[in-house]
Amino acid sequence: MFDLKSIRIQGGCPLNGTVRIQGSKNAALPMMAAAVLHRGTTVLHNCPRIADVSFMEKILRHLGARTSWKENSLSLDCSCLQNTSIPAEYACQMRCSIILLGALLGRFGRGAIAPPGGCVIGKRPVDLHLSALEAMGVHIEDENEMLKASTSGLKGRIICFSRQSVGATEHGMIAAVLAQGTTCLENCAKEPEIVWLAEFLKGMGASVTGAGTKRICIRGTEKLHDSEFTIPPDRIVAGTYLCAAAITRGRICLENPPVSELSAFLGIYGKMGGQYDMVGGKLIADASRADGPVTRLETEVYPGFSTDLQSPVMAVLTLARGKSHIRENIFEDRFRTAQELVRMGAHIRLNGRDAYIDGVKRLAGCKVKAQELRGGAALILAGLAAQGETCVENFHLVERGYERIQEDIAALGGRAVVEE
Repeated sequence: MFDLKSIRIQGGCPLNGTVRIQGSKNAALPMMAAAVLHRGTTVLHNCPRIADVSFMEKILRHLGARTSWKENSLSLDCSCLQNTSIPAEYACQMRCSIILLGALLGRFGRGAIAPPGGCVIGKRPVDLHLSALEAMGVHIEDENEMLKASTSGLKGRIICFSRQSVGATEHGMIAAVLAQGTTCLENCAKEPEIVWLAEFLKGMGASVTGAGTKRICIRGTEKLHDSEFTIPPDRIVAGTYLCAAAITRGRICLENPPVSELSAFLGIYGKMGGQYDMVGGKLIADASRADGPVTRLETEVYPGFSTDLQSPVMAVLTLARGKSHIRENIFEDRFRTAQELVRMGAHIRLNGRDAYIDGVKRLAGCKVKAQELRGGAALILAGLAAQGETCVENFHLVERGYERIQEDIAALGGRAVVEE
């Protein structure tokens, strides 16, 4: 299914230079799914050319969409969609494919999808997704390892999520766009990607209010129109590159940083000793003294510290002067990268959801294996700081969310080569 790639990194070189942050993965994917609602053309500018976007594009083409690229602008013509079923060969490649079900129900009144795949970082059930659809009048059956859904018409409802979920919030928003009446979603997630999805939907002609708060209301409409939207920069990629500067004690410039979305991360970056300044819309980061420990870091839902940046920060803290403590509150199995960092010489002790890190003076390059997207990025960061050569296997996992990371590293003076 995947190309078995590795990335080889020669460590020991502080990063210096300028890098432009790619479009947001977590914003692009739900927008691509929502394009199914419209019987016409949607254009997404600044769309990241990453594996997850490619997977979603393949699914849309399977459904009957016509897609085309011009540099980083993706055109989606969904005027001739006919298929309403997404088999396992497509759905298993990424978990967020489930949100296509709500789009298909809004467009056709029916849809089927194999239970979606996901990564290994912990349980990510779709119960909130399905219960929201059922509340809107959808009948769902689990038949022959397919979730088959149908409705005589989606109905606006008040839906209160039992816990905050980015995916379920996005799914509810998409399903409600063509529903009859008004849907009010309660206890919503507040991530920036939800705000961007709302702006995208409004650009298509939808009526959405409250995005970024716990209560989002969508007044159903009968018809959408062609639209274009520019995807914002990826806050997780921006944080990853700031971690790359920190672990190599370098100085870098981010050309288009989503600073307003990075407050929690920049707080931790400052505790480590990193400094930054905004000059002419660019973030100038000096991480030459970013060697301080963090006595306690807890991952939280937005606007708290993002779980997606936990592994990159852990990599940085392996070389801190002192003891650090990370508590992972979002995913119960997100410390898989720790054992690979230990192979490189890190001192990390795990106890349930807690990781205790004693900083060491140096890491040693060796062969390690990525087990998920953000953990793979963290291993690349460790390789940039390690003595000698590091080979990170399963590079395809990193390509799910990073667009040509090896080229960005090279632009910053690092040395990384991808091998088939």
